[in-house]
Amino acid sequence: MFLTPFRAAELTLETGVMIAEAQAVIAMRLWGMAGLWNTAPEESLRMVQEKAEAALQSTLAAGRAVMNGKDSTAVALAALKPVRHHTRANMKRLSARGPAVYKG
Repeated sequence: MFLTPFRAAELTLETGVMIAEAQAVIAMRLWGMAGLWNTAPEESLRMVQEKAEAALQSTLAAGRAVMNGKDSTAVALAALKPVRHHTRANMKRLSARGPAVYKG
């Protein structure tokens, strides 16, 4: 299968949403470190551990897509899916916690 405008748009959209989610997660975690966002005490450890897990899942998904004869766009989307899963879950979890309440 060749790259069509629809497939290119799909890959671009998925990548863009993942990047936006990742930036929001980074911001909330930094705000948490500064005491401005409610984060769990284990958040710093979690953000390090999840990188290895997401990278492994992404590599395995891309490998499966290649072994199944998928085209390059399908391989890229397969690799992106586990990363999006993590960014979406982090965004949902962290945004639900909300800003820290100032007790001054």
